[in-house]
Amino acid sequence: MTALPPLRRARWLRLAGILLVGASLPAQQPRSADPAGRAAPALPDSVVEARTTALAGSLRCPVCQGLSIQDSPSELAQQMRALIKSQVAEGKSDAEVRGYFLSKYGEFILLEPRARGFNLLAYLLPAAILALGGVIVALNVRRWTRPSGGAGAQTGGSSPGA
Repeated sequence: MTALPPLRRARWLRLAGILLVGASLPAQQPRSADPAGRAAPALPDSVVEARTTALAGSLRCPVCQGLSIQDSPSELAQQMRALIKSQVAEGKSDAEVRGYFLSKYGEFILLEPRARGFNLLAYLLPAAILALGGVIVALNVRRWTRPSGGAGAQTGGSSPGA
């Protein structure tokens, strides 16, 4: 059997170290308290995963910029996804989680910008361009299908044999 290259060996050692540290830590379920002092009920794992996936799918990866946190393979995106999951498990609402990322990264972090202010152009401009294109096409089709008065008078008045 051949020895692993140094870079792959370092990755395996790092992964083994992470697994050993993770296995030695006690399992903890984070819970947040509501204003009355009662512990918030823990969400089932499937609900936490579904909300995490939905939230991560709506936030942009700062590294990849064209991908969501959910789809990005970058390490930062994975850390951000883990942070989303922990906040959801603590009982924070979707708006609170988005608000956290908006406060850290600004409006850029949203894959779909809010429809207000300058961002309103992102929603209105495509519709306006499509409408303008439709008008131009309609006018050209109308012009092309209209019989021309000058060409019909020249060919229609003479007979081919005379």
